Amino acid sequence: MNIGLPEAQIAALCEKAGVRISDIETLPSGGTHLVCITSEGAEEIRRRLKGHLIEGPVKRFPFYHARQD
Repeated sequence: MNIGLPEAQIAALCEKAGVRISDIETLPSGGTHLVCITSEGAEEIRRRLKGHLIEGPVKRFPFYHARQD
């Protein structure tokens, strides 16, 4: 999900709520992309931050895959 709040604030909220994070990244246009470990955790964060959810597509930074030989 994409949320219009800073990464540190979202990480702190997740920790306080006991929601485990799979991936978190800052968006180029501001806000944060968050992936939770469980769907229950994701629903909890959506419920708590429903007024801050970003609707529609957002631009993200390119993801670098390291080569594993």
